[in-house]
Amino acid sequence: MRTVKEVSNLTGISVRTLHYYDEIDLLKPTVLSEAGYRFYDDKTLEKLQQILFLRELDLPLKQIKEILENPDLDKKELLYRQKRMLVLKKERLERIIASIGEILKGDNKMNFEVFSKAELEHMYRSMETNMTEEQQEIFKKEYGSMEQFKKQFLESASSRQAQKNFAKVVEWYGDKESALKASANPKNSKILDAYGNRLEQVTRKIADKTGQDVNTFEVKELVGEMDFVCRQLYQMDDVTKFLLDMAENYITNTKMQENLDAVYGEGSTLFIGQALKAFYFQPGE
Repeated sequence: MRTVKEVSNLTGISVRTLHYYDEIDLLKPTVLSEAGYRFYDDKTLEKLQQILFLRELDLPLKQIKEILENPDLDKKELLYRQKRMLVLKKERLERIIASIGEILKGDNKMNFEVFSKAELEHMYRSMETNMTEEQQEIFKKEYGSMEQFKKQFLESASSRQAQKNFAKVVEWYGDKESALKASANPKNSKILDAYGNRLEQVTRKIADKTGQDVNTFEVKELVGEMDFVCRQLYQMDDVTKFLLDMAENYITNTKMQENLDAVYGEGSTLFIGQALKAFYFQPGE
């Protein structure tokens, strides 16, 4: 058993914070003596470690409490997901630190380039190679020729906004090489259509659950299917970040809610966003 002071020294968490965790029933001491002293055993310290990991993901204490009280909690899976989210956070911080370093060196021009001109050329060639004749005819009609379409594509893809969007795509795929590989090796159009239809079906199934508890097995099973279909459709090994970004838009973008609710039903967009967050251990407020 360790005293509250010993736990504070061991973890760096203040005594006052540990008292607060006790007050809100997030982390109760193993033993509370008659004199009012708190004592913690190793099992309770393991729970504290989980709380600290989740705090690193910037989750509110209320959500952490809900996660840890979930009877179906898989500790190994939780740690696996925490690791993936922390790696993504680490990579974002490293990019910010690198940018600040360049500024401190005297280079005040922040470089937003994700894909170089040569990489964009490669991306275009791959895209054109995999176009059907019908698709090429559409672009020729719209731009006058494939050469004109290529010029427009390269100009647009080189813009600051496009490069910022590419940065998000790279984050979804995990690295630049994987993102380029996915663009260079698209699946057969019939396969893509099949996965697209399946994604539409599972989205409607989730929407049909609107109003239910997002933590039920039925809802989580459907979101798990969405995770699988998206991995196949977008050729990603892990779609956690992609779907969490989508969830954030579903929850905060009122225009998107209006448009999608017209398709899937009133309140469905917000519900789908909350269901996605709950699935990835970030329950909605």
